[in-house]
Amino acid sequence: MSKIDITCFKAYDLRGRVPDELNEDVAYRVGRAFVDFLGAKKVAVGHDVRLTSATLTDALVKGLTEGGADVVHIGQCGTEEVYFATFHLGVDGGICVTASHNPMDYNGMKFVREGSKPISSDSGLNDIQALAEKGDFKAPAKVGSVERKDLRADYIEHLLGYIDTKNMKPLKVVVNAGNGGVGAVVDGLEPHLPFEFIKVHHEPDGTFPNGIPNPILEDNRADTIAAVKKHGADLGVAWDGDFDRCFFFDENGDFIEGYYVVGLLADAFISKNPGSKVVHDPRLTWNTIDLCEQSGGKAIESKTGHAFIKERMRQEDAVYGGEMSAHHYFRDFAYCDNGNIPWLLVTELMSVRGEKLSAMVADRMAKFPCSGERNNTVGNPKAIIDSIEKHYSASVKELKKVDGLSMEFDDWRFNIRMSSTEPVLRLNIESRGDKSLMEAKTAELLGFVEEFDV
Repeated sequence: MSKIDITCFKAYDLRGRVPDELNEDVAYRVGRAFVDFLGAKKVAVGHDVRLTSATLTDALVKGLTEGGADVVHIGQCGTEEVYFATFHLGVDGGICVTASHNPMDYNGMKFVREGSKPISSDSGLNDIQALAEKGDFKAPAKVGSVERKDLRADYIEHLLGYIDTKNMKPLKVVVNAGNGGVGAVVDGLEPHLPFEFIKVHHEPDGTFPNGIPNPILEDNRADTIAAVKKHGADLGVAWDGDFDRCFFFDENGDFIEGYYVVGLLADAFISKNPGSKVVHDPRLTWNTIDLCEQSGGKAIESKTGHAFIKERMRQEDAVYGGEMSAHHYFRDFAYCDNGNIPWLLVTELMSVRGEKLSAMVADRMAKFPCSGERNNTVGNPKAIIDSIEKHYSASVKELKKVDGLSMEFDDWRFNIRMSSTEPVLRLNIESRGDKSLMEAKTAELLGFVEEFDV
């Protein structure tokens, strides 16, 4: 094959517009390159609900099999189901064709190797790109086969292993699939749980008639909030398109920042696994550290991003990892992120404690109020961060550069970091029990961002 340039490889995955950046030729080449790089004999493959995903998956499978690998095709699924298939079946790698919450005209792929270990730019993704671009593939000894396999029942059984269903109390739960793929998993769990589910945008629909599922954006939360209020539900849960992230709403319809869910799950895991370790990202930290110390565990800070979190969890044998962006990672899930285990664990906690979700996080929100992530498109993000560091350096108590710039003072702290894919600064601020201080410092720092961006 002739050499081409492929522009859709990113730091952790592949993401691009269809068909100018990602098309069937690129998908085929990626399949061939994946086999050549890993020496893979068998690969698990699945895809999300996007209209272009099935065709791209067919081309990917053609590349994998013509490269000599057998394929286990699990069909329409979530990214976490490809992770599950990879470690459950003991195959050499897995690929999910998905663009998660990107715009309609995008698609992409997420890759893992044996044991569902992530493949990122520093662990082979650049090599796969180079092989795919060159197009000079090894001649296989044989063409691989394709086996279509439905693993949904096995996956449901695995998910139920994280909770004791006898603990579960009847709850009314709003579930908003956003017309992504999670509805089928919820339906599979439903017979095993004493819940009344109110299903919103439940059917998979690759045209996304109710908007791209991405509940981290405030504009995309209204339907979940309305359903919680209308039905008097105990909580609401919403997902992104490939459902590796889940988002929570309390019984009042109030959105719960992912930061406080990380703390809730960290506390729960350490209570069940005394002395265990929890990995967290550097953006917001005090609540997680405080809860881990109270529970007799250890909080470990890692650079933001799934590849970094997973690698650190493996190094530390951490039981759980969490990012404020609603990614939650579990040792018993091959250290991978999962969007269903969190809501199962939270509903079990609500059942066992007999508490509303708002009550379970209220004291933590008061003890460590936070700004939520503030994103600003700027012209010179590095210069702004340097200027902010210089301005606050005289009074800083602790300075870290694990990921971006973190500066801690006696009663407040902030993290500011550059996006890895766009000219955007991401700012997070928290305080020790002083919401007014947090709000004032948020306004102050946002003012600096605007002032320095000249």
